[in-house]
Amino acid sequence: MAVTAAQVKELRERTGVGMMDAKKALVEVNGDMDKAIDLLREKGMAKAAKKADRITAEGLTGSYINGNTAALVEVNSETDFVAKNEQFKAIVADTAKIVAENKPRDLAEAFDLTNDKGVTLKAKLVEGTQVIGEKLSFRRFEIVKKSASESFGMYSHMGGRIGVITVVENGDEKLAKSLAMHIAAMKPQVLSYKDLDPKFIEQEVVALIARLELENEDRKRTGKPFLRIPTYGSRLQLTDEVLAKMKAKLEADLAEQGKPEKIWDKIIPGQMDKFIKDNTEIDQQYTLLAQSYVLDDSKTVAQFLESKGASIKSFVRFEVGEGIEKKEDNFVEEVMNQAKLNK
Repeated sequence: MAVTAAQVKELRERTGVGMMDAKKALVEVNGDMDKAIDLLREKGMAKAAKKADRITAEGLTGSYINGNTAALVEVNSETDFVAKNEQFKAIVADTAKIVAENKPRDLAEAFDLTNDKGVTLKAKLVEGTQVIGEKLSFRRFEIVKKSASESFGMYSHMGGRIGVITVVENGDEKLAKSLAMHIAAMKPQVLSYKDLDPKFIEQEVVALIARLELENEDRKRTGKPFLRIPTYGSRLQLTDEVLAKMKAKLEADLAEQGKPEKIWDKIIPGQMDKFIKDNTEIDQQYTLLAQSYVLDDSKTVAQFLESKGASIKSFVRFEVGEGIEKKEDNFVEEVMNQAKLNK
């Protein structure tokens, strides 16, 4: 049976494959369009299997809002070049939409979801791998929910390499998006110090002190003033007992300096605030509410929200490739090995 140009065109539009692949598939199944599509998918799966051990550390994040449900997804490719491909972008957008609309429990369930054309996410990735020529993978997703009185904020940074969704109470979408922009830039891990693991704090404080002491050694050699070495790193460590002892010390210092007791209440609060700030560097690095707000660094995020009468309920932040061990090529070693082979 002769294959027409119209058939080839239709198959290309439905599958995205090249002209010659479409023609070969139609010839092989005697012009049966459905069988040709199945054949191309089978071949795509075989190609995808050959690429299964390749590392996909590039790609894009995508987000989609469906009523009071939002989804943030990460879909990966092997190279940054493919991440800019329009077909790849469409796969990411389609994935976010399907996840938001269906709310799967896990990746296994998500892979079996279908788009408007009845194609599963798994099949779509296989087809994308076949057409684009790189292994594509759906790495993770997060479903975020809000109440009717809360607002979503969505922000995509660096062309989609970083994606953020926030949920804000008593604030509009503009405020929620501004917080998403802050989170994209400052990379907090949790909302507040109450969400940090005490063991993590202890480890980070030890590392912080070691780093500052090492830097002070360099400063000693160059005659620069020393950096302050903190005793604590998080508000979680500043117990009532610790704060009471610090207040008593400040009072003793003021008494020794001969400051009238009637003005202590004007001095001590500011000094206590400084003590707390100086001893919460771990919070300032890892917790959203303790960070200086990027759009007004005179305030912390907590102070900014308080000034607006709003609060943030949750956030999720994805950065493409985080946690994936990338393969690093050693160019010098490669050249030396090649030289040995050519001897």
